[in-house]
Amino acid sequence: MLKLSLAKLDDLFAAISADRALYLPVDDASGQAKYQKWTEGAKLSQALNTVRSAKDFFFPQTENLVDFKVKGKEIEIIDPRTEHDDFVIFGVRACDARSFSILDKVFLADPVDTYYQSRREHGIVVSMACTRPEETCFCTSFGIDPTRPEGDVSCWMDEENLYLSVLTEKGQQFVDLAAGLLEEGGDEAVASQQEATSALMKKLPLASFSTQSYGGDVLLKVFDSPKWAELSESCLGCGTCTFVCPTCQCYDIRDFNTGNGITRFRCWDSCMYSDFTKMAHGNPRLTQLERFRQRFMHKLVYFPANNDGEYGCVGCGRCLAKCPISMNIVKVAKTLEGDTK
Repeated sequence: MLKLSLAKLDDLFAAISADRALYLPVDDASGQAKYQKWTEGAKLSQALNTVRSAKDFFFPQTENLVDFKVKGKEIEIIDPRTEHDDFVIFGVRACDARSFSILDKVFLADPVDTYYQSRREHGIVVSMACTRPEETCFCTSFGIDPTRPEGDVSCWMDEENLYLSVLTEKGQQFVDLAAGLLEEGGDEAVASQQEATSALMKKLPLASFSTQSYGGDVLLKVFDSPKWAELSESCLGCGTCTFVCPTCQCYDIRDFNTGNGITRFRCWDSCMYSDFTKMAHGNPRLTQLERFRQRFMHKLVYFPANNDGEYGCVGCGRCLAKCPISMNIVKVAKTLEGDTK
């Protein structure tokens, strides 16, 4: 275990940013935490989590895939990618840190998404343990320990010090960049903080929420439940839940005529939209009920069925906080629980 006095926190940020881009949660003008590139004077947000997840760094909302230049009957294909510079994401909470392993199962499986792969290879994830969980948190329901976050380096913070534990070779690179600022120590302080946070987690409203009943052969039982009609009735199809979710991975690919050629780009999409998966013959999910069901079946049934029981949710609570009709995965799971038996 290593530690750093908080009085030297800006020195740590300066040392890292001198070698590579450093991003951390910073409060915007409205007081909401968003990831920003560190510059001198930027202050680490004290918010529990960012409005949007750190998923953006590896799977950005929009990105160019390929360019085409057309001259008569000749087509020139241009790869717009350049080698990504190394970068660090600091302050990633345990829920978001786990989301990367879920995304890896999608984008690093054959055939590998080389755009995502390159960003993963160049990014260092420095996670931050939680000390003030909110009532919307339920990460422990998915086997995530917010007091022991995953990543390349795990961190804990109290009123005096930042404590660091190296987990990977990339994490060691991070520590080496600030070796002169760090010293040994902090095991007792971290253990005490972990115990206190664990006690708080047990008191949260969703502490008893469990997804265990969704394991095994429940697909048809849940899929055919008549409760989907009532659950989806008030859904606006706005897609807010998918855009704040750290594990949603749906995207669309479009071509755009720049006037000087064609740019093919990828952008996030949502299974809650009426034109999602629309093909030449039409759309296989014509109703909001079918689209609504698809989202939650994917998280609770389809994904774990194909990934050794790992659910497609990390319990970050963003969908609980942001849905305009107060619909969320916990409400859906609890409503359907009786149909899984």
